[in-house]
Amino acid sequence: MFYYLLKYVLLGPLLRLVFRPRIEGLEHVPSSGAAIVAGNHLSFSDHFLMPAVLKRRITFLAKAEYFTGPGLKGRLTAFFFHSAGQIPIDRSGKEAGQAAIREGLGVLSKDELLGIYPEGTRSHDGRLYKGKVGVAVMALKAGVPVVPCAMIGTFEAQPPGRKIPRIHPVVIRFGEPLDFSRYAGMENEKAVLRAVTDEIMYAILSLSEQEYVDRYAADVKAAEAERKAEEKRRAPRMPQR
Repeated sequence: MFYYLLKYVLLGPLLRLVFRPRIEGLEHVPSSGAAIVAGNHLSFSDHFLMPAVLKRRITFLAKAEYFTGPGLKGRLTAFFFHSAGQIPIDRSGKEAGQAAIREGLGVLSKDELLGIYPEGTRSHDGRLYKGKVGVAVMALKAGVPVVPCAMIGTFEAQPPGRKIPRIHPVVIRFGEPLDFSRYAGMENEKAVLRAVTDEIMYAILSLSEQEYVDRYAADVKAAEAERKAEEKRRAPRMPQR
């Protein structure tokens, strides 16, 4: 109930008023039945803008840190994300991927829409990164179509580290559903999963027109953080007076 209160009364109208998003290809999102909406992930705002423009409820897999903050603020944040249709996923540990797949399949088994960001994390520089194969596993196991989606302009509106979005034109573009029924029963084949994931990422790339990087975003972020830490260690220290 609170999901629809947010969508139609509290948050949705405000997002539409502030961002005035232009929606393209909304007819490609199935009006009923299970489906995966797979999109690029440029901004914290993505979590709310896409649900605000869809006619159906959509459930996203979100990082567990959004639900585990301390104190009153943490409890309110967790309540908000639960109410907004987000499912917490612990991205650390060996079982993280399997837990995400189980949760996603649970959503799809109820003939609902599942939202997922195949990159696994937000892009830190606006480029599109290599997709993880979990989206392919879910699509093949559930036998559902995948609707590619491109968020355009949200990086400029709210890049990483910016708490309050700036007003910037936003386009939300949906592509034609991708049918992977030809791979039915092959969800344990690594080559098939990679091919399906790459097809999904190519569809997102065609919609978003981003620069593509054939590496995982998390690995690039980690390498960048290590490089900065190394530069800091090597930097000469100013003598104290």
